[in-house]
Amino acid sequence: MDHIDTVIIGAGVVGLAIAARLSQTRSVLVIDQMGQFGEHTSSRNSEVIHAGLYYAEHSLKARLCVRGKGLLYEHCKRFHVPVKQLGKILFARTNAEQDKLAAIEAQAKRNGVHDLTPLSRTQIADMAPGLRTSAALFSPSTGIIDSHQLMLSLVHQLEHAGGTLVCHTRFESAEQTASGFALRLNCDGEAFKLSCNTLINAGGLFAQDNAQRIAGLSKDQIPQSHLCRGQYFCYQGPHPFHHLIYPMPEQHGLGIHATLDMAGQLRFGPDTQFIDKLDYQVDAQAKARFVEAIQSYWPALDPERLHPDYAGIRPKLSREKGQDFVIEGKQHHQVEGLINLFGIESPGLTASLAIAEYVEAQL
Repeated sequence: MDHIDTVIIGAGVVGLAIAARLSQTRSVLVIDQMGQFGEHTSSRNSEVIHAGLYYAEHSLKARLCVRGKGLLYEHCKRFHVPVKQLGKILFARTNAEQDKLAAIEAQAKRNGVHDLTPLSRTQIADMAPGLRTSAALFSPSTGIIDSHQLMLSLVHQLEHAGGTLVCHTRFESAEQTASGFALRLNCDGEAFKLSCNTLINAGGLFAQDNAQRIAGLSKDQIPQSHLCRGQYFCYQGPHPFHHLIYPMPEQHGLGIHATLDMAGQLRFGPDTQFIDKLDYQVDAQAKARFVEAIQSYWPALDPERLHPDYAGIRPKLSREKGQDFVIEGKQHHQVEGLINLFGIESPGLTASLAIAEYVEAQL
């Protein structure tokens, strides 16, 4: 049976970030059941580098987002990954929303984000013409990134250090041994056995299913998964925005906000819909809801230029707001050499390099 020190299940941005880091000091194999890396959550999101404004103080999301943001900008510079630090306008429309805006500003400071600045009405009009708002903050450290090029750079790091990424490979089971784990894999339809010292489950949408296949892991250590689809609509033609535009957060997310891609095209989303199975179809009937939401803060929107674009699915652990990342090592589940990552949704892309640091420290 072939042996390798560390096997990572899942070649999304988080699995690849962990692999790139750990491969500097140990042998690493990353497996993914899809045909290439990052085919699910990592390639179906807003590609936003978040500042770390909203998350509960001392939560993993807050700590790893703020730390990861700095690491990510440094990584992009070092590896020539396309990135733009555009900044974000976070705005309120009513007196009640102004109270929410003030609360977010206070929360950001508690999280170690001290660069938010209030915008005057003149500044708002200059920076976001046509935006209907009563107050706004500017987050200069928010940006956008080319997530595919980021993942390519992580694969390059992994392979340069002697590690390996193998796709079309499904994780079937793991059993504990005296020195680690005996794994059963399905490699493009053929059974394969492998042993390892350390097993890291970074399966994203499939993390819970992977965990069910690990012998010795108590079922009560596996949180329930809630699939949350978010749809995006693109806007064709000219627009007045050069920064990201965010309304106040909603019950299950950040609301239908405006982001830009690396080419400057405007898009809106995501919305929030809990679903029972993976389904990336965009419901064209959702357009009316998008138009209503967008026109509440940008009345000049031309509905004829708004078109369905794509959808992503977030691996939430609860239907309630405020669920933190779950990253569990031996101290949580008593299985030596195993780390499970559950609920790695936004800001997982921003936090990816800091998550890798955290996992390395757990080991």
